[in-house]
Amino acid sequence: GKRKSQADCIVTGLSQDFPPQLRLKKAAEFKKVFTDPVKSTDRYFTLLAIHNDFGYPRIGLAIAQKIIKKAVDRNVINRTVRESFRLQQHRMGGIDIVVLARKEALHAKPDELRKSLEKHWFKLVSKCASF
Repeated sequence: GKRKSQADCIVTGLSQDFPPQLRLKKAAEFKKVFTDPVKSTDRYFTLLAIHNDFGYPRIGLAIAQKIIKKAVDRNVINRTVRESFRLQQHRMGGIDIVVLARKEALHAKPDELRKSLEKHWFKLVSKCASF
């Protein structure tokens, strides 16, 4: 049969990987999200989102060294966010999201962070759908 392209898999949700096109990389991409975002905040994270025209979600991580001092801790948070996003991406549609960690995230268990993120994804998707 015909092999599915990576883009088809992203859109249909058949792919569970995290290819480069699902990441915000350039400063301008981050800046765009910071300009006029929809926000979702709790004690662990602040997520900012805007609608994009790609039809699939993209994520950028902005885990500040000033807030989470140790690289090891930032990496755990980064991995948890990426993993949660990877599993939920097929439900999201076209939004760009920037994830900012708050101080409390440092003391949270990964499971608590995952639960928090799931609420954020759902909230942002429903808010951005109204654009």
